[in-house]
Amino acid sequence: MKRLLLLATFIMAYAVNAQNYLISFTGTGASSTIDTVKVENLATGESLSLNGDDNLRLLDSLAVSYVVENEQFFKINIYPNPMQGKSVIEISPPAEGDAIISVWDMTGKVLAHYKGHLEISKHEFSLSGIKNGLYIINVQGIGYQFSEKLISNGESDGTAIIVRLSNSKQLVAEKESMKVSKGFQAIVNMVYTDGDRLKFTAFSGNNATVMTEIPTADTTVTFNFTECKDGDNNYYPVITINTQVWMAENLKTTTYKDGSTVIPIVQDTTDWSFLLSPAYCWYDNDEATYKHTSYGAIYNWYAAGTGNLCPEGWHVPTDEEWTTLENYLIASGYNYDGTTSGNKLAKSLASVIGWDSTSNTGAIGNTDYSEKRNATGFTTLPGGYRDKEGTFNDVGRDGGWWSATETGTYVGFAEKVSKPFYNSLNFVAYLFP
Repeated sequence: MKRLLLLATFIMAYAVNAQNYLISFTGTGASSTIDTVKVENLATGESLSLNGDDNLRLLDSLAVSYVVENEQFFKINIYPNPMQGKSVIEISPPAEGDAIISVWDMTGKVLAHYKGHLEISKHEFSLSGIKNGLYIINVQGIGYQFSEKLISNGESDGTAIIVRLSNSKQLVAEKESMKVSKGFQAIVNMVYTDGDRLKFTAFSGNNATVMTEIPTADTTVTFNFTECKDGDNNYYPVITINTQVWMAENLKTTTYKDGSTVIPIVQDTTDWSFLLSPAYCWYDNDEATYKHTSYGAIYNWYAAGTGNLCPEGWHVPTDEEWTTLENYLIASGYNYDGTTSGNKLAKSLASVIGWDSTSNTGAIGNTDYSEKRNATGFTTLPGGYRDKEGTFNDVGRDGGWWSATETGTYVGFAEKVSKPFYNSLNFVAYLFP
């Protein structure tokens, strides 16, 4: 008894002193309902998905290690262990109430969770669908938390599933309990180090919104949903930076915004080089690869300048609008080295994947200055371009985006160009706030 009392005291002290941030989510604008949220740690590359009404709990590595190392004090029974495709989890909770059973991998990612009402008795659950490896089965209820290690040696598709093994009477009782258990939410854990930047992508129906944040306390992240749908009925995530709303993904439509007027596709090199009319293509004429990715299509100046390429309500950003974005980010410390003068924005605007690395300090594809990697959430990709001779160039190394202003110049990473500079570029649209 003394040993358990001392342990409980230690747990309480640890909970007070350890980093433990709780993040909840809400929506506004076109929708107040969130279906799912994808969370990406831009510093570590770890990611997970939550239901919209779940809470995200950020734990430091010591917290996760503590759960693993102290399983001898709080036992649950798992058999067989190691598992071959399926195991049974037996739980005897010390208190009645709502509880969450979750499966963690060793990075702290939650692969599956079950939430329901548990009485003070033995409960059995079936677990299946996890790949080979070492996992933690965690049980959290009102006033308690305990865990057990599980080794999986079986083959599976990697989709973890937890199913309660209950008779019909128990299932009815559970459903009734959940009906009256208002406000009960799953808590999904993620390993986090102070200073890590998280990228949140929230989905509500067909709409998606991107945000980034460095959590320092419990908070609620509010997503402002805005519809962005092209002529092919493709929907795009959006991002708000200061007072500007941008597409957060390259355009890939094959029709204008009316949904019926087809944009000509031109593949031949010579034909492309002599064009004086709207056209688009896929990089290297590889539709199979680029149509179904975020790289999008490549459009020539004449297509971008029609006024009909953008989704309804959106427009090609002007040189002034690109400059507003640039000036705000520089003044706000988004240069890779944190300075507030000069243009060193590339790393903060670019996706953390897809870019070639170089020997240059602060280059987009390098892992240095990790706190600035895609710090804006803009997530630009190196889609390359097609030059005036019709040749494809620099995918993986270069990205350019049209401006509605014929300047023939470019500033920093977000190239604001017109027909004198390149013959074809990727495309993102801008929405006035």
